[in-house]
Amino acid sequence: MNKQATILVWSSNIWNFGDGLLGPLFAVFAQKVGGNVLDIAWAWGVYLIVMGVGVIIVGTISDRVPKLPLLFAGYILSTICTFAYLLVDSTSMLLLVQAGIGLAIALANPTYFALLAKNSSSGSDGALWGWADGRDKIATGLAVFAGGLIVAQAGFQVLFVVMGVLQFFAVLYLAQLFRKPASDTLSS
Repeated sequence: MNKQATILVWSSNIWNFGDGLLGPLFAVFAQKVGGNVLDIAWAWGVYLIVMGVGVIIVGTISDRVPKLPLLFAGYILSTICTFAYLLVDSTSMLLLVQAGIGLAIALANPTYFALLAKNSSSGSDGALWGWADGRDKIATGLAVFAGGLIVAQAGFQVLFVVMGVLQFFAVLYLAQLFRKPASDTLSS
């Protein structure tokens, strides 16, 4: 794996670990702010619809503009929205944060996949994708366990701070890619 792909994969692992800390605990949190089953369904639905529409739009736009700034913007927006969970005190605020996270992932995912594809070595695409996707899934799975422990021991406020800090570190790690020469494959 080349240096750019390594940075992409590890920043994604850190980001997914931070994001994955909430995992299935989202439903418990939504209930804590007054949400019922229908509110949880609406919040998750809004997140998925915003993300789905956004992925289509960003995927199309990213063919005409540099991808790295879009990926970076997605990571930053995700970090901001994760910290915004600290301010959620109603289901309407939860819907807004979920929409923001959907938009963040829409910015990050298609650009991440496109950049990773551009940085794969010929003949090793399957191995790179296997490592990248497998490590993200493992990171998220481990995060679910850790998130449960954090909430059980310290509560949701601490969880959201830990999530945001991890995602901020992913942003800082990803920022290394801006130091590459303009002719680098990451610029497109």
